[in-house]
Amino acid sequence: MPLTLLRLLPALLLLACATQATAALPSFQQVRQDFRPSDTLVLDRNGELLQRVRTDASVRRGQWVSLADVSPALRQAMLLSEDKRFYEHSGVDWQAVSSAAWGNLWATRTRGASTITMQLAGLMDEDLQRRSSDGRDLQQKLGQAWAARTLEKDWRKDQILEAYLNTVPFRGEIVGIDALSRSLFAKAPHGLDAREAALAAALVRAPNAKPALVAQRGCELLRSMQPGSRTDCLALEAFANASLSRRDWPASEGIAPHLARRLLRQRAEPQAQIRSSLRAPLQRFALSTLQRHLRELRGRNVEDGAVVVLDNATGEVLAWVGSSGDALSRASEVDGVVAQRQPGSTLKPFLYAQAIAQRRLTAASLLDDSRAQISTAGGLYIPQNYDRHFKGPVSVRSALGASLNVPAVRTLVLVGPETFARQLRAAGIELRENGDYYGYSLALGSAEVSLLQLANAYRTLANGGRTSAAGQGLPVAAAPAFTQAIDPGASFIVGDILHDTNARAPTFGLDSVLATRFWTAVKTGTSKDMRDNWAVGWSSRYTVGVWVGNASGAPMWDVSGSSGAAPVWAELMAFLHRSEPSRPPAPPRGLLSMKVSFGDDLEAAREEWFVAGTEQPRFALDGAGAQAVDAAARISAPADGTIVALDPDIPPARQRLVFEAEGGSPQQQLQWRIDGRTAGQGARLPWLPWPGRHVVQLVDARQGAVLDQLRIEVRGAGVAHSR
Repeated sequence: MPLTLLRLLPALLLLACATQATAALPSFQQVRQDFRPSDTLVLDRNGELLQRVRTDASVRRGQWVSLADVSPALRQAMLLSEDKRFYEHSGVDWQAVSSAAWGNLWATRTRGASTITMQLAGLMDEDLQRRSSDGRDLQQKLGQAWAARTLEKDWRKDQILEAYLNTVPFRGEIVGIDALSRSLFAKAPHGLDAREAALAAALVRAPNAKPALVAQRGCELLRSMQPGSRTDCLALEAFANASLSRRDWPASEGIAPHLARRLLRQRAEPQAQIRSSLRAPLQRFALSTLQRHLRELRGRNVEDGAVVVLDNATGEVLAWVGSSGDALSRASEVDGVVAQRQPGSTLKPFLYAQAIAQRRLTAASLLDDSRAQISTAGGLYIPQNYDRHFKGPVSVRSALGASLNVPAVRTLVLVGPETFARQLRAAGIELRENGDYYGYSLALGSAEVSLLQLANAYRTLANGGRTSAAGQGLPVAAAPAFTQAIDPGASFIVGDILHDTNARAPTFGLDSVLATRFWTAVKTGTSKDMRDNWAVGWSSRYTVGVWVGNASGAPMWDVSGSSGAAPVWAELMAFLHRSEPSRPPAPPRGLLSMKVSFGDDLEAAREEWFVAGTEQPRFALDGAGAQAVDAAARISAPADGTIVALDPDIPPARQRLVFEAEGGSPQQQLQWRIDGRTAGQGARLPWLPWPGRHVVQLVDARQGAVLDQLRIEVRGAGVAHSR
């Protein structure tokens, strides 16, 4: 080619470029705004990173990296490899174009003429990216040149280089410098050294080349970057082999994997970032504390645990630890915060709160902690205490504080399983079955609940019996709407009991780990066969729930309430209140305090709280004051759901149905009501049935309280009935 023609080449190319129709190129701000990482970052409430989760399996693209956060070595290597005169040209390197044209004329291999700006234009315009079987055609080259000139007019050089580094493909699915740095070198782009930068730049030219060719090209770049220095190409090839086979960037990493996945499931489309309600420092402390404690329990067959922390006022989740992690658990993917488990004794506070609200019991009422045999439809139910010993007559305060099982079951006989189940649902605990399905074992936590639901129910107690839905990990935009689920006076009394170290002492001792130096109320629980251990409680500001066990359901070995979840609970509360006080709640209206004494030295005299109208100064077994509460009367026959078929050939008087009751004290005045109307009194009632569906209630005539109820259906010959 004559020299004069080479000199005219730029003008000829410009003329050709001007004839190319190219789509309008976006601005730098648009490109950055439209950039979509293949991962979603879950942040805490203050913007600190909690978890990174891959959400796009088709590409490996990291976060957008500003040019200032790219190592100088990488910028140098990229310019030496792709565009030496980047800061000198205006989009098209005419000197490189001339060299390429001359080389093509004489079949000499030379560096391509595409500048970084031209390559970026091709990355932004699909039409300029397509290759024919022989590579890009002349029209595409001219289109790239024209687009590059346009970019150089509208964008700054630093913006062009920044966008290029974030969008250029490197190897396989890897796009952009952030994904490359973290996948192949396990570090952020600002930390890349000269050797790593040379390999990264070499990959742009040959993304799918074998490691040996990448290393050869990288070695040439490294010599250009470090003139006069000795370059060990064999060592670089070994490093390239190791790096190109590595994928050190896991699909998910961080300290809140379970919450992150939960938040992502709530999104119709993936987002680059999600801001959660968690506190990163609290989340880290909760995770490390749980892991450390579980390591101490490894000899007792314990490997899993979960933690949730709620803000009492808003219901926001401040910490969500779903598992002890891969290093400790064989089922680390299971989210213990929402998994259904038997809660053990942690349901007892709601049972006693209901009995107190119904004025069946007071905190000083005496319950009989002795061997009990309770008749049920499935046979005799014989509850046992944790230590297999009985304490005799004990007050409600002592029974709840020391977590005695038999008094709790006797209290449920007073309240009724289905009535108690309705109370639990009102407090936010979703039961799969009705109360009669669980029977009297519901008092000891035979139903399955999640840690999140249980903690939120305790938050109801912390808020004076007012409930609202717990947050799902996102910041609460407005103040939650509360509904009154538990009597405020009963909630206060139960909280006072759960704070009382003396009430806990018979089971946990006076120096229990549950005894904090600031005001808290807490209850532990252990499910059947030591499969689950719980500690749930609240301060004036926070509710903390901890579960310890095995995701597989395997029993633990000799793990009690004080050695299982309780130490984790106590450390979390101490962390939360290291510089924040927790003051006791003020008693609500309708409560009064008075000094009470107990006959036969059953318990020491003390100040006790009462719902107004239930107070009395003395509780004894000798007829002075209250009697020990025995099992309440209940309907023993017929069974709930009985269907009675009337025989038209038998006189009606001979088809009477007999209702029978058992239990209760001799002083109780039993009354029968059928469909709301009084039908008779006493422990036995013969009744002349009539067709239809009926509700039968056993009532304490003195207090008007319903002791038990059942539903029956009577069918008569020729009587139509609906199902």
